[in-house]
Amino acid sequence: MTPFGRLALHTWTVDTTPLDVALAAAKSGGFDAVELRRTDFKRCYEKGLSNEAVLDMVRAADIPVCTLGCEYGWLFATGDESKRLFADLKETCANARALDCSQIMCAPGQNVGSMKDGIENLKRGADIVGEHGLTVAIEFNSQHAVINCIAALRELLAGAGRKNAGMLLDAYHMQRSGAGGRGFADVALSEIAAFQYSDVPDAPVPTGVKRPADRLPPGQGIVQWIDVLSLLNEKGFTGHLSYEAPNPALWSRPAADVAREGVAAMRALIAKAVTA
Repeated sequence: MTPFGRLALHTWTVDTTPLDVALAAAKSGGFDAVELRRTDFKRCYEKGLSNEAVLDMVRAADIPVCTLGCEYGWLFATGDESKRLFADLKETCANARALDCSQIMCAPGQNVGSMKDGIENLKRGADIVGEHGLTVAIEFNSQHAVINCIAALRELLAGAGRKNAGMLLDAYHMQRSGAGGRGFADVALSEIAAFQYSDVPDAPVPTGVKRPADRLPPGQGIVQWIDVLSLLNEKGFTGHLSYEAPNPALWSRPAADVAREGVAAMRALIAKAVTA
C-alpha cells in the first residue's frame, strides 16, 4: 500500500535556482519526487537547450516527476491565445509521458471569464490530457476573480464532467479562502487529485497581488497543520504533498537548505498528525 506523506518539491519554491541544481537539491534534501513547471522548461530553452536536452537533464537527476505544470490561462483564454495555450498543453502532455509522469496541473492563471467559459475550456483541456493517458489537477487561486474557492472549483469540475480531472488543493489558498484546518471535510477522496503545502503569514495578501509570493515553510504561519494533515490521512490520500512556497526570502538561500527545511518541517508535522 502506498504510504501517506510522500513529499515532492515544487520548483517555484526555489525559483531562482537553475533546474539541474533544483533537481539535485530535491533529491539530497530528502524529497520523494519533484513537481516541475512549464516555466522550468522555457527557461532552459532560453539558454539554448532543446526539449530533449531538458528531458535528459530531468532523467539524469534520478528523482520521479509526480506532476508537470502547463502554461496557465487556457481555462478562460479566447482566440489566438487559446490556440497557442492548447498547443502548448499538448507539448506539456508529451513531456509528461516522456518522463513517466501521470499528472498535469493547471491553475486559473491570468485570464478571467464566466464559469460557463471555464467549463467548456476545461472539457477541451481535459480531453487533450486524456488523449495522452494522463490526469489533470485543477487548482483554485484564492485571489482569482472566478475560481477562488473549493465551491467554485467543484462547480467547474462538475460542469465539465471529465473523469480524468480533479481538484488540486493548496493549503495556502484554502487558508486564504476560509477553508483552513478541516475546512475541506466535505471534499471526497475521489475529488482530490493533488495537494500542495506551504504556510500562510499572519497578515493579509498585499493589495493587488494575483500570485502571492509570501508563503512560508510549514509551521511558521497560521495554518492548522495537524487538522489539515490528519484529515487528509483520514480520507486515505496517498498522493504526493508538494512543497510550493514561493518567497524571495527562500529564493535568496541555497536550494539544498530550503529543501531540507521543507522536508524536515513537514515530516515532523505528519508524525504528529497521524498519532493525534
